[in-house]
This record gives sequence, C-alpha cells and structure tokens, in this order.
Amino acid sequence: MHRSRASLYYLFGYLTATGLALMFAPALTLKLMFASGDYGDVFPRFAGVLMLALGLVILQVIRHRTAPLYPATVAVRGILWLFVLWLYVRTSDPFFAIVLVVVGIGIAFTGTSVWLDTRKTRQA
Repeated sequence: MHRSRASLYYLFGYLTATGLALMFAPALTLKLMFASGDYGDVFPRFAGVLMLALGLVILQVIRHRTAPLYPATVAVRGILWLFVLWLYVRTSDPFFAIVLVVVGIGIAFTGTSVWLDTRKTRQA
C-alpha cells in the first residue's frame, strides 16, 4: 500500500494549503480560483478551517499507515466531486470547475494507487 499512502500527500497538500489560504485570505484565494460569485468573508473562512481539519486527519492516516482508510478517501472524494459538479452546473462559477479538476486528479491518483496496490497484494 506504499503507492496509495504516497498518493494521500496530494490530498493533504491541497486540503492544508487551500484551507489556510481560505482562512487567512479568503478574498484573494477566491480571486485566484476565478470565483465569480459573492461568497462573503465568513463561509470561506469556515470552509477553510474545515479543510485544514480534514487535512490534519489525512496526515494522521498517512502517519499511522491506516491502509483500511485509503479506499474510503476515494469514496468520500467521489461524493464530494459529484456535489461540486452539481454546484458548478447550477452556478457556472469557474471556482467549482477548478475544484472539480483538483479533486478529480486526487481521486484518479489515489483510486489507481489503491487498485494497483490491491492487485499487487493479491498476486503475492
């Protein structure tokens, strides 16, 4: 499960970086992500602290090598991806398109890694 564990650093990285950015510079972060909606100041900061908290949980999954949770990170992101897709269709805000790409890359990366690691384990 080495490959799967390594793929989670991408998840940790974007959750932590975006979380901190939204917490401390929400307007700039939303501008850099081409947001076209008006999201105010409070909810982006709230989303940022939630992202940071999730990033720290993922860091513990990585640190403790909690392999049974690796597939769950793919499933949870799949649900998130579908909801963000709905938000994008509803609003046409480029911000959500960027989130779809970032999360989609992570799903593909971890999903492929879990699949390859599982296949390798079964062959051994």
